[in-house]
Amino acid sequence: MKKIAILGSTGSIGTQTLEVVAEHKDIEVVALACGRNIQMLESQMRQFQPKLVAVWNETDAVTLRNSTRDLSIPVYTGMEGLLAVATIPEAEILVTAIVGMLGIRPTIAAIEAGKDIALANKETLVTAGHLIIPLAKEKNVHILPVDSEHSAIFQALQGNEGNAIHKILLTASGGPFRGRTRQQLEHIQVEDALKHPNWSMGHKITIDSSTLVNKGLEVMEAKWLFGVTLDQIEVVVHPQSVIHSAVEYEDGAVIAQLGTPDMRLPIQYALYYPKRRTLSGKRLDLFELQNLTFERPDLETFQGLGLAMEAMKQGGNIPTAFNAANEKAVALFLNRKISYLEITDIIQASMEHCKFIDHPNVDEILATEQEAYEFIGSRW
Repeated sequence: MKKIAILGSTGSIGTQTLEVVAEHKDIEVVALACGRNIQMLESQMRQFQPKLVAVWNETDAVTLRNSTRDLSIPVYTGMEGLLAVATIPEAEILVTAIVGMLGIRPTIAAIEAGKDIALANKETLVTAGHLIIPLAKEKNVHILPVDSEHSAIFQALQGNEGNAIHKILLTASGGPFRGRTRQQLEHIQVEDALKHPNWSMGHKITIDSSTLVNKGLEVMEAKWLFGVTLDQIEVVVHPQSVIHSAVEYEDGAVIAQLGTPDMRLPIQYALYYPKRRTLSGKRLDLFELQNLTFERPDLETFQGLGLAMEAMKQGGNIPTAFNAANEKAVALFLNRKISYLEITDIIQASMEHCKFIDHPNVDEILATEQEAYEFIGSRW
């Protein structure tokens, strides 16, 4: 019986992780953490009977303790709670499905405690990959990617250890605005940006997908996960979202992973790695599909991808400035405080504003995040 803990159990990845657990019944969930959705967390507590849970603020914790008094499950709060979930002794794997840079400290703590990481929190590697990847190697811990694209690359690498990667082909759906000009995006509303053509995801990542900022974050994540240079990663717009990504080897062979757009597949692969298990749901039918198409990304219209690449080239704490600015800008857009195109304007201005630090530690990473937040708060 494999034992897991989940950070972000009430979000899209967290709930689908629990669907996989419920389907197979040979994984024990020992700890759960969420932000504010305590009603869903209570339901999860009653179904999966974890040994402890965590919520972000004390008011929610009091409410949850009162409603689950019959369960006798401890309820922790804040960063202390996230760290308790991340380091619970019984867990072998920590699923990091929490959104944002909040996941950095718990991920580091879990690695130091010898836990394998099923990584769905891309911001952790974007901002702290220079710290986390060496630490994982030192502790002999697996970083198992849960993003569909990085899982596809990871799967394409199996059995090819020692063979040089020539290029990673990182696919992107193109989002809901593929083919539009920058002028056509001037009056985009929140509802328009939340209509992803292929995937069902949380609001923040759906907006990121529409701007291609998400693909920029994935480029940075791939650089750390697979030990390649920025020049070895090529973004390919693939509207059908069937080829989830591919690896081109030095002999020209390209190995890709294909499947229907279903996040449960990469989640399940990470949980059971290196074994595969039966998974319910629709299977890929190539006869029904008939056509696969590919395009180059439009960097002029979708400037978030180009800014991400520039942040990666600069290195140091600039990816943190990029990520923090995007988090704040997306929140402002979702709250209808800024226009859609201002998201990338804010990112660029923040990257230019934040003071460069070459090899930031965790405190400096979090200070850069705060610097970006304060800058944006003073301007927008």
